[in-house]
Amino acid sequence: MFFAKDFIETAEGLIFAVVGQSMEHDKVLCFLRYVPHQQGWRKVDTDVANDFLKQHHPHYLHFSPILDASLHAVAQPKIIKHHRPKHRLQQLLNADNHDAVEQDLLSLTKLFQQHGLDLANVGITGSLLIGVQQHGSDIDVVCYGREVFHHCRAVTAKLITLGQLQYLTEQDWQQSYLRRDCDLSFAEYVWHEQRKANKAIINGRKFDLNFINDQAVGAPDDYQKIGPINLQCQVIDDTYGFDYPAEFKIDHEHIDSIISFTATYTGQALRGETVQVSGMLEQSSQGRKRIIVGSNREARGEFIKVVQ
Repeated sequence: MFFAKDFIETAEGLIFAVVGQSMEHDKVLCFLRYVPHQQGWRKVDTDVANDFLKQHHPHYLHFSPILDASLHAVAQPKIIKHHRPKHRLQQLLNADNHDAVEQDLLSLTKLFQQHGLDLANVGITGSLLIGVQQHGSDIDVVCYGREVFHHCRAVTAKLITLGQLQYLTEQDWQQSYLRRDCDLSFAEYVWHEQRKANKAIINGRKFDLNFINDQAVGAPDDYQKIGPINLQCQVIDDTYGFDYPAEFKIDHEHIDSIISFTATYTGQALRGETVQVSGMLEQSSQGRKRIIVGSNREARGEFIKVVQ
């Protein structure tokens, strides 16, 4: 079974980040994240990843008719190693020697354990998953199960009030904002992010909490793009706001929900709030309509923001 935030490695030494549980034509849907470089790997952004595959490995480029989007996909026989966040965390917990990033990870997991969290339901992704972290690397924690994730968020908020963790600094937020490259102002971005309780600082190092739904998911509906849309609406259900993709059910005569494939807009709105949304209107073969935010990876020109 493959989950979002897993990494898969191919014989060519390419490392892809899995983007969801569902497969298409026995291929794992994913996105190229690391390419071979000297004795290890080099992280690549979206444009570099696409150009690299076009030039060297076009068979990994994939158009998903279900998502009506271009991404990457790897056939299972091409996978030589499946990097699993849960396994990697246990490996690090049991290791004798740790670098500075791993030490901070261990300190964080210890704090979580002291507040009743079972580490069997937690993993680690990003650079730590494949051991290419650098001195200034962030920590990307993966929480399996809705209760586990919300427990982690509550504990994070509590530990900040106790002074054992810290809020992000202005500089941290600036760096995060630049990385996101989103269509929100800096003030809007920070306002939305600060209330999510899924980021904090430990020993001067930033960490993020990521939710993974580890329950089996049904086959997704087939959607086709209709065109761009921008409107205001009220969120009536935020239960799946931190899922991948995030889903916000809305009070609208013709449109059921807002769906976001972009991490920036995960957990962006709460039930009862009015949002301004800019995205791509899609319709399923059954006639259901939804607004997609993140029809491309960077979601340029697309956003969700609470109307304050």
